[in-house]
Amino acid sequence: MKLVVSIIRPEKLEDVQKALNAVDVYLMTVSDVRGCGRQRGYTEVYRGQEIQIRLLPKVKLEIAVNEAFVEATVEAIIHAARTGDTGQIGDGKIFVLPLEDAVRIRTGERGSTAIGP
Repeated sequence: MKLVVSIIRPEKLEDVQKALNAVDVYLMTVSDVRGCGRQRGYTEVYRGQEIQIRLLPKVKLEIAVNEAFVEATVEAIIHAARTGDTGQIGDGKIFVLPLEDAVRIRTGERGSTAIGP
């Protein structure tokens, strides 16, 4: 089992969800987050003052998948979250982490059956 954590642009969330559904990945947790990377933010004028906005709004997806779905999940996110054909700075990151155990609270199922259909 793996935990796929992805940070993407908020406007790409619907496209990513559609792409994941197409590869039979439906279960995920979505959080609104803020962060900075190579984009380094932007400058905005507020009440006549120039303000540097360094933490940009992003969306964090956490998806627990069985080994058989890892590559399809990563590829779906890459293709749906990329801006244009070649991508742009700020499109996001994907992290694949080992997932030691999972427990379905309702039934007590453990391991890969707890995250499977």
